[in-house]
Amino acid sequence: MSPVVAPGFFCAFSVWISVGSCNHFGTTAVPHLCYNFGMARQLSLLLADDEAAITDNLAPFLERSGFLVYVAADGEAALAQVQQSAPDLIILDVLMPRLDGRAVLRQLRQQGDWTPVILLTQVGEAFERAMALEEGADDYLNKPFDPHELVARIRAVLRRARPGERPLTAAQQLLSHNLTFDRLTRRAWLADEEIHLTPKALTLLEYLMTHPDELVSRERLLDSVWGWAYPAGTRTVDSRIAELRRVLGDDASDPQFIETVPGQGYRFMAPVKGAS
Repeated sequence: MSPVVAPGFFCAFSVWISVGSCNHFGTTAVPHLCYNFGMARQLSLLLADDEAAITDNLAPFLERSGFLVYVAADGEAALAQVQQSAPDLIILDVLMPRLDGRAVLRQLRQQGDWTPVILLTQVGEAFERAMALEEGADDYLNKPFDPHELVARIRAVLRRARPGERPLTAAQQLLSHNLTFDRLTRRAWLADEEIHLTPKALTLLEYLMTHPDELVSRERLLDSVWGWAYPAGTRTVDSRIAELRRVLGDDASDPQFIETVPGQGYRFMAPVKGAS
């Protein structure tokens, strides 16, 4: 399938991709471009969704954001396009004919393909989101969504992605400075001493550590950690952030782990590595 492309159009939205974030060797950091042995290459996306109303509008928007965009209308076509085009990131609708998005994701991961994947879903249940992440998705976005939010998620995923490596969302352990989080046992240690958190604070820490250096709004944290139907206000998020800071000994005025971005949300500012 031929790409949907706006020839010569680059970087309507500025984004910086870290060294090694592209699917080829010889990369460096430039906005929406990847340098492959000195040759500039536009970063590419595969958008797989069976709703033409979505792809017809979203693909041009992503082009205007500076990406090269391929489109597939079902899961089997998506797998074929991945083989043909090797996109830098894949956007998969969960509910598609022939193969659904999660089935496509499972096949890719079973083949050892760790191309970053963002799932588009209409399912808001927390266990569905957790299963998607455990299967190797890098992020998910509930429909309907703001296209600008999708671009922001794409930027963030590409920044933290490393070619050929599992995403942090699929790692068993998360390591940051002297902080260790074991996602399998749901336990955490600071300087080799186990720390004790409420269940929601623990889940909040996990979410922040799997999205390092990403500005996350209180509303998004409320949706992702508490669930879209949970009757709580954003002050609930602030309370659990305060708990994390207290237990981690993290000074809000000079943070090591969690930074407050006034009027916008929080960012896990420390580097994070994944381990088996």
